[in-house]
Amino acid sequence: MMSLSSTRLRLVAVTLIILTAFYVIHFSNFHGNLFKFSSTTKLRSFSPSNFSLGHQCICPKGSELLKDYIPEDQYEELVKRRVKELQQYKTRMASELSRLLFASPNSPLQYPIQGYIVRPLTSTLIPGLGLHAENRSSYKVSLSVSKGILTTNITPEQTIIKRSGKNKLIIESRSLVTLNNLLAKVSYTSTDYHINTGDLATFQFEMHEAVFPIAIKQPRVPVLYDMGTDISSQVTITTKTFQRYKHLRVLLDSIRQFYSNIKIIVADDSLETEHITGENIQHYIMPPAQGWFAGRNLAVSQVTTKYFLWVDDDFVLTEKTKIENLVEVMEAMPELDVVGGSVKGNQFYFALIYEEGEEIEGGCLYRKSGGKFQSLPGYPQCSMTSGVVNFFLARTDAVQRVGFDPKLQRTAHSEFFMDGLGTLLVATCGDVSIDHQLTTSENKSPLYNKFRYPGQGAGVGKLFIWRSFFLLPFLSGMSDFMLLFLFYQICYV
Repeated sequence: MMSLSSTRLRLVAVTLIILTAFYVIHFSNFHGNLFKFSSTTKLRSFSPSNFSLGHQCICPKGSELLKDYIPEDQYEELVKRRVKELQQYKTRMASELSRLLFASPNSPLQYPIQGYIVRPLTSTLIPGLGLHAENRSSYKVSLSVSKGILTTNITPEQTIIKRSGKNKLIIESRSLVTLNNLLAKVSYTSTDYHINTGDLATFQFEMHEAVFPIAIKQPRVPVLYDMGTDISSQVTITTKTFQRYKHLRVLLDSIRQFYSNIKIIVADDSLETEHITGENIQHYIMPPAQGWFAGRNLAVSQVTTKYFLWVDDDFVLTEKTKIENLVEVMEAMPELDVVGGSVKGNQFYFALIYEEGEEIEGGCLYRKSGGKFQSLPGYPQCSMTSGVVNFFLARTDAVQRVGFDPKLQRTAHSEFFMDGLGTLLVATCGDVSIDHQLTTSENKSPLYNKFRYPGQGAGVGKLFIWRSFFLLPFLSGMSDFMLLFLFYQICYV
């Protein structure tokens, strides 16, 4: 019997070895064919090639180019308009503070390297200016800027102060102590009003030169919310509905089962509307079929609490829908803007990687389903990510700054997180969940499906072109989910 068992174990082991070898050979070839790169500049790499600015990113053969959705006779003119808009965007976003600076080794110059912030048109002392040099008969330094005026105190004896215009200051003294005292009293005043820009100061002594940043910023008035003492004063529940009143009423009943007083906001663009009434329920009726993101904008615009919880109209709260747990995470980490939960145990989070590319062709945006980053300190059930499922708690003022593009009417969710990339800090937590109602006749209605699944055409292609990336990383004939799965498994594992 033992001999027979040993024989079977050997057979199993041999079989596993053969299958493993077949898997490696087969999928390595598959990977090579799927992601084989060409030397031509017209293709784009699937995974980010690098993160430098101004380069052309590449995606593999078989990828769908968004420009293919645009009629040829419209494409050239559209690109010209897009380039102009992108240049204006860069002008708005650009700053002197983005320039790469290097510190010289063993410099005798002392200066601020970070944190020197001035208000527009306001005289402010430059902290930390100093010279640490060996004994000389005379010491001479110069300080120059491009967007401001430099001033210092009255000139003491044995000291010469010269100006080259208003933006350059030259100080010469026989005493190092006197010179440093004067440097400690140098002030900078910006000459033009701008709420968020910067300047670069050049500090020189003999052959030594240093450049340091000056941030020019108008302080913002803080937006503060009274958190009150209970969840109802902290969170508003928001949803958007269209032709699904049976589902909506089930959702509302489940909310009231667990949160009897919390405010609920419903945005409704149904073709034939029904009245939704109840304590602390605000029902906003929109013009018919305005769309998914237009409804989101309306609902979120009416929130007056610090946070709002977004739910779909066919969700249902359970005993595991602990909104308080999400609030706790947000309060513990004030930098967070959005925290997602799970729907029937699925979190559906994803990571986004954006390569800016260049002005004509645009950039590449990579979406990794299941992609996440580090865990949140103190909350091992939560991780940083780029986007989450349609069940999330969000900071009201942060989401209002990003908004929802009303041109995305029917099928959109990831696009909100694409627009918020670099602005919204997002996390996902697996311990707070909500349920999903079963499919009913409302979902199967031909009228509902006509609006729910409209198909994609040139309109969507143009919209994404204006979002500054021409390509989405998916292959012809494959579902978005399937390709994302392959990308994650083959390229990263």
